[in-house]
Amino acid sequence: MSDPLKIRNPVREEMDQFEAYFGRMMKSNIPFLKIILNYVFRRKGKQMRPMLVFLTAKLNGGTGEAAFTAATLIELLHTASLVHDDVVDDASERRGALSVNALWNSKIAVLVGDYMLAKGLLISIEKNHTDMLEITAEAVKSMTEAELLQIQKSRKLNLGEDDYFRIIKGKTAALISACTACGARAATDNPDTIQLMKDFGETLGIAFQIRDDILDYNGNGLTGKKTGNDIKEKKITLPLIRALEKASIAQKRHILRIIGNKKKSRQEIDEVIRFVSEKGGLEYASERMYQYHDKAQAILDTYPPSETREALREFVNYTVTREK
Repeated sequence: MSDPLKIRNPVREEMDQFEAYFGRMMKSNIPFLKIILNYVFRRKGKQMRPMLVFLTAKLNGGTGEAAFTAATLIELLHTASLVHDDVVDDASERRGALSVNALWNSKIAVLVGDYMLAKGLLISIEKNHTDMLEITAEAVKSMTEAELLQIQKSRKLNLGEDDYFRIIKGKTAALISACTACGARAATDNPDTIQLMKDFGETLGIAFQIRDDILDYNGNGLTGKKTGNDIKEKKITLPLIRALEKASIAQKRHILRIIGNKKKSRQEIDEVIRFVSEKGGLEYASERMYQYHDKAQAILDTYPPSETREALREFVNYTVTREK
């Protein structure tokens, strides 16, 4: 198991300063908006994405003002996407607390998400970092396209492995690669280095999402969502895709009928979980996850040994061993 303290150590000072910096960037004269923003950012998680920005920047030269701008852009993009996702999914909770759309309403949630994206645009222009704006705008475009593709495929229940990887590259991996590309750009203008770090983020993001999808089938209740939630929401992920490939026509038809039902009993969800386990779906997904883990580590091998490189190694290991 990876040590979270070891991951944070090289950028502990930057992370401590970031909270105050981010607070200054998010000041608003609208009392109602201030209340909502305080509520949203008070519930922040481990802040792994800003940490990844700072680690990538430090790996490639340093963490000056540009790195703080990059981390702010990423935090705004990530949080806006979560607020909008809760509206799209009609989710009433986020990290164990009421979502913005549940506490206020969907219209307000959409507007607050829009405000965060606009704030990111303004900060990048004000700080003269339109290059980072290009990276984050590309990520937003990619995430939107991938979400629409997932909705289309989920309706027809015909998601294959190629579609799955296309979707997670466009969603989770696009955001994480924006973290690492912006972090690198904060430290250097070398296009090869920025691309290398973007590739690192993409492989890391793919491994992260596969782990998330595995946890939905064998999680221990710490994931922040109930096991089988993807099944409940008709999400076809890699473990299920692999299991369906190994099933008979009759089995496949039966399982897809359960997935397609609007309301599923706990017994039906458990049946799908057993089916995926028995057909080797989890083992296959784990193998693919470690392929991307190894690719990410190989990219880090191109850098000389340092505390920052070792922290990023721990970050990669944490990605594939985390329990939530």
